[in-house]
Amino acid sequence: MKIIITGAKGQVGSALQRVFREHSLILADLPEFDITRPETVAQFAAEKPDLIFHPAAMTNVDACARDPHLAYHVNAFGTQNMALVAQRTGAPMVYISTNEVFDGTASEPYHEFSPTNPINPYAASKLAGEQIAARLVQKLYIVRIAWAFAKGGNNFPAKIIRAADKYGELKVVTDEISSPTYVPDLVDALKKLVTTDHFGTYHLTNSGICSRYDFAVEILRQSGRGSVPVIPITSEGFNRASTPPKYAPIQNNLAAALGITMRPWQEALADYFSD
Repeated sequence: MKIIITGAKGQVGSALQRVFREHSLILADLPEFDITRPETVAQFAAEKPDLIFHPAAMTNVDACARDPHLAYHVNAFGTQNMALVAQRTGAPMVYISTNEVFDGTASEPYHEFSPTNPINPYAASKLAGEQIAARLVQKLYIVRIAWAFAKGGNNFPAKIIRAADKYGELKVVTDEISSPTYVPDLVDALKKLVTTDHFGTYHLTNSGICSRYDFAVEILRQSGRGSVPVIPITSEGFNRASTPPKYAPIQNNLAAALGITMRPWQEALADYFSD
């Protein structure tokens, strides 16, 4: 099988390479490949892929807030180009989206059909990608994730550990709540999902819900830094360019109905710290 993987150097793209290494992989990432260039459509369509994974995105939410035009250019127009590849070739496409398409005002986890209402440019651009792909691609999996982390990535656990080692004390928000996604677990779930031909929208995070504060405390505990003080604060006390949804855990209903589930995030975090 011939598989295109965009964002091949990122956390999800790198993990997909390992899981699908027995297949013929077309790895697309900057600077060699730019998904926002119109000629990308013909270039990739000529490869006649059997499957397209599209995790490539501008994921720095604060940078997206500072430059919304660039966020839309990458996350919407770039996705349009990859969707056109899928349309022209008939290849199924997996678009990796985000829990931030929801506004965070719910009192219970969002399900796959909950109304979307993005409140920041990153989320709005990712939702635009969902909408564009849905219009153009017949065989489409939209997969929403949250708080992705993997070994070697510049992710929340890595940032918490660096800050703890540098400052010896942390301040972490208690009112941003979701479910972490361990990337190796995600790609294992994706490998199962793409064999089902049950196209649609899915939520694939590790099970369980936590705040950023809870996540940080567990990161420190499991990494042997449990003595580092963590001061709870609210988002009002943390200045940043973007405004993330406060309560945005996403519930896996549809993948679970297919027998695809992911273990608790605490167990996944233990694997993250294992040798």
